[in-house]
Amino acid sequence: MRSDTIKLGDARAPHRSLLRATGVGDDDFRKPFIAVCNSYTDIIPGHVHLDKVGQFVKECVREAGGVPFVFNTIGVDDGIAMGHAGMKFSLPSREIIADAVETMINAHCFDGMICIPNCDKIVPGMLMATVRCNIPTVFVSGGPMEAGRTPDGKTVDLVSVFAGAAARQNNKISAEELLALEKAGCPTCGSCSGMFTANSMNCLCEALGMALPMNGTLLATSAERKRLFRRAARRIVEMVLEFDKLGPGHGLLPREIITQDSIDNSMVLDMAMGGSTNTVLHMLAVANEAGVPYDIERINSLSKRTPNVCRVAPSSKYHVEDVHNSGGIHTILGSVERGRPGLLKLECPTVTGRTLGQNIADYDIRGQAVEEEVLELAAVTAGREQNVPGMSVERKARSVRDLTPDELGFDPYDCIREVENAYSPEGGLVILRGNLAPKGAVVKAAGVLPQMMKHAGPAVIFESETDAYAGIVNGKVKKGDVVVIRYEGPKGGPGMQEMLAPTSAIQGMGLGDSVALITDGRFSGGTAGACVCHVSPEAAAGGPIALVEPGDIIEVDIRKRKLTVKLTRQELAARKKKWTRPEPRFKTGCLAKYASMATSADTGAVLKWK
Repeated sequence: MRSDTIKLGDARAPHRSLLRATGVGDDDFRKPFIAVCNSYTDIIPGHVHLDKVGQFVKECVREAGGVPFVFNTIGVDDGIAMGHAGMKFSLPSREIIADAVETMINAHCFDGMICIPNCDKIVPGMLMATVRCNIPTVFVSGGPMEAGRTPDGKTVDLVSVFAGAAARQNNKISAEELLALEKAGCPTCGSCSGMFTANSMNCLCEALGMALPMNGTLLATSAERKRLFRRAARRIVEMVLEFDKLGPGHGLLPREIITQDSIDNSMVLDMAMGGSTNTVLHMLAVANEAGVPYDIERINSLSKRTPNVCRVAPSSKYHVEDVHNSGGIHTILGSVERGRPGLLKLECPTVTGRTLGQNIADYDIRGQAVEEEVLELAAVTAGREQNVPGMSVERKARSVRDLTPDELGFDPYDCIREVENAYSPEGGLVILRGNLAPKGAVVKAAGVLPQMMKHAGPAVIFESETDAYAGIVNGKVKKGDVVVIRYEGPKGGPGMQEMLAPTSAIQGMGLGDSVALITDGRFSGGTAGACVCHVSPEAAAGGPIALVEPGDIIEVDIRKRKLTVKLTRQELAARKKKWTRPEPRFKTGCLAKYASMATSADTGAVLKWK
């Protein structure tokens, strides 16, 4: 085993002495050493319960015959960091997490790893480290948050609170109404309840093959989540022992699971469920770390062939808990396979030890081979109790088939549709190109109103996210405009801030059906509307978005996948000659270091150095 490097032989007596001080016993030196890569922190709702999750997983690894060692990564809460300079640290934290996990794994020669992420940059950061280290690894997240309920019974989430804050600025709602939203929007631990970035990435891990089925949708509050943690612990010990016996080439290593085909599967899921635009950024980065050729044109090709069969908040009334009761990720994949056979690469290996196709057969609740345990887990519903602890809510129904649409409050066949009734024949994420985005831009088409699928209007320009929010809520943006927020890309921000505050402000000001927004920054998974992000090259790299002037007519045509400014090539060239690169906003500290190495969004905003 890999850990023999630090635990066997006379020369390793000092190492064993140190290990004994941590509680390792005589019998443990012949067992696999398993890293429990946790991300517990008190300030992120999706991670506040992970101390208990980590301890439970540790106990389960022990029961399975491994020797567990827990460590934690950092985490940035994108919602709390939103709307101020703190958001500049969010995307750079992805690289810090990847480096930290790689450091821990390789410095201590672990044999296998369980990753316990949940929110925002933690999932992709751990994935990037996983393919660097390339030891047997299983992902099992902390689980999604329950959706909130206001006193009058309205279903709400974090985006509802952001939109409410903007509405309050314009006196569209009262202070009491905003307080009610604030108290209801995030009712429990877990990753925020819509198909925002955290839940999108946790769901993609299932299709990618790195997480066990139901990882992305089984509620954080549910006691049934312990089943998932126990299964992950057993499986990682099995994988390490299998690898010790068989060696590489048997689908046990991350680089054997994360391939071009499995990344395709994850992006097909993303298109089918209309996930966060950030998934494009992160999956490009994971592919880069894995040495897998992958670009946005491949994603665009998949988008054209993948039907959008599921829409979740902010693109619909449904939340992740509803997706779970409708069958979860493998039922979405089953719908795609039934309606578009051959689109998914079913032969891809997964951490279950079975192929993706076999997992779909086992876990698609609309299939013929689904087992009773799957139907039990799919019956998990919200506890509806404020701040209830993680892993504590008992399942009430015996089987999901016992729950009627009236009891659920929705029709599962509308939440996850079959292909013949899809929301659209093409994917929920779309790549745009044109003279304003020569290297591409991304829009969540699933969240765009029909009348905004094509929009042209004069540019209203802001040089930062905070200026944009102030401008929108103070009436500087009118119906028909196109908001441009620039110098917020990986280099220019630096750190590529999320724009949930300005996009929510557009909705809160009643402009969602008449105003588009484009940026070289990125959006929260909670963003909806005609909002185009990841415009590449970014402004700080001299991209065309830096050359736009107030009043220039910008056209967004999502159906034709075009993003253009009505300027000739000669006009753009003349402006480029006059353009000068702004001084860096940060000249010391980690943001200065990040900005010096960051690339544009079309490459995943990965770091490059000589």
